[in-house]
Amino acid sequence: MSRRADLAALLAREWDVLVIGGGITGAGILLEAARRGLKTLLVEQRDFAWGTSSRSSKLVHGGLRYLKEGRLGLTRESVHEREHLLRQATGLVEPQSFAFGDYAGRKPGRRSFLFGLAIYDRMAGQQARHYYSREEFAALAPNVAMDGLQGGMVYTDAKTDDARLVLRVLQEARRHGGVALNYMAVESLLRAGDSADVGGATLRDSLTGEKHGAAARLVINATGVWADRLRASGSMAGASAGRVTSESVAGGSHAPAAAGIVPRLRPLRGSHLVLPAWRLPLAQAISLMHPLDGRPVFAYPWEGVTLVGTTDVDHRADLSLEAAITRAEFDYLMGALHAQFPQLHLDEDDVISTYAGVRPVIDSGKADPSKAGREHALWLEDGMLTVTGGKLTTFRVIALDALKLAAARLPQLQGQLAPRPVFASAPPLRYTAALPSGQAQRLQGRYGAQAQALVDAAQPGELACIPGTETIWAQLRWAARHEDVCRLEDLLLRRSRIGLQLRGGGVAILPRVRAICQPELGWSDPQWQAEERAYLALWQRHYSLPRQ
Repeated sequence: MSRRADLAALLAREWDVLVIGGGITGAGILLEAARRGLKTLLVEQRDFAWGTSSRSSKLVHGGLRYLKEGRLGLTRESVHEREHLLRQATGLVEPQSFAFGDYAGRKPGRRSFLFGLAIYDRMAGQQARHYYSREEFAALAPNVAMDGLQGGMVYTDAKTDDARLVLRVLQEARRHGGVALNYMAVESLLRAGDSADVGGATLRDSLTGEKHGAAARLVINATGVWADRLRASGSMAGASAGRVTSESVAGGSHAPAAAGIVPRLRPLRGSHLVLPAWRLPLAQAISLMHPLDGRPVFAYPWEGVTLVGTTDVDHRADLSLEAAITRAEFDYLMGALHAQFPQLHLDEDDVISTYAGVRPVIDSGKADPSKAGREHALWLEDGMLTVTGGKLTTFRVIALDALKLAAARLPQLQGQLAPRPVFASAPPLRYTAALPSGQAQRLQGRYGAQAQALVDAAQPGELACIPGTETIWAQLRWAARHEDVCRLEDLLLRRSRIGLQLRGGGVAILPRVRAICQPELGWSDPQWQAEERAYLALWQRHYSLPRQ
């Protein structure tokens, strides 16, 4: 739903569940709760997917490195969810082949890597791995370093547009009656009557400053890396901080803490580079081990550009500020490119943009951030259910685990928690000659049942792709009209990704973006100009190349 004049009446409803956090975890919980008949409200203090869920590596993967660490359960779960999404979200979640060079002396070696891939394929019920000779591999992955190359392995994982995945899940949740509001911050948590338990929240509209109350039978903290801040902010409105119920912590591989012990979060930053596809042309994703520390680094084709990532470092900056790549991380990733593609002579002028996200990782006490676990954890504390950790790939599992823990307080969930397909099927798009090849499936995956309406709303010339991207102009019109765009950055960084894909954040095409979107948004000329200035300043601070 769009922002409404009768917001106070909407928020005054009796809610079963209030979900705080509009990333993939919160969106998944909203969907799974709403489709089971719970009156569920989701609020996000900034924009949907503003945090980690628009700044990931865009991979939907089982996690080969988890096999190496012996986490078979996490790998199996991730592989199963990957396969489910590939079937359910064709055009949004797509197969991606990965090539891994077999270099003399490099670990893991051919035998151990192929053994891991055999387990990986068995979990998925397929055989997608292959070993190629030196000449064959060089043909599959041109421009890779040839010194010491003996051959190479190719396996299959998947990729997505992470922000659009969040929006598609929210779209599906709304179809079942769920309500989601962006730019709606939690000012304080409220007690349920005379109880010490949380029973709702005071909300503040981040755009107008207006305050509203929202009561709910259960509050779920799905704020990811910000979960501890909500818990320990002192805004518990009299609730006794830290009172964890004895049955609160879920067992199994998803919560590494014992009952009654609250896990600690370890914010880890992952940064990425974006290069033009013509400058680093890849048919396969290239998986390599960094020459300095042996960490895995990927370069892969995505949405008409090439992504390179990721780093894995402790993030000690203020979490209220937008994350950005550091010069050390930038140089680290460029070093990986120089080692893997020496003949391309890539330099920093080839980089279009950068981005960084902060992952909510459960602290396992390991010194090396790359060895920190990726399991998710859940616990009830003062009546508030906190959900954090985990991976983009397993958002459905995380949501169902949250509802299993919530079932003690919401009895109508009993017997209703079997997994269901994430997305409903939608009729195919009618043939339109003006739509570029491949766009029908792409739009169907991103917009589901709304894809036909998006195409029908296009003005002349708007079914063409924006140069340098795989986004069509009509997607901008649709987003401005229907997708809760409140700031220009919402449109250019999350509803579309052209702020990452074009130099200067797309400054050269802003006049046409304005012509399409300003009337749809109803912004005055001064408002558009102010938004444009704010967006370009934001892009320079957080998405451009870091200073020396």
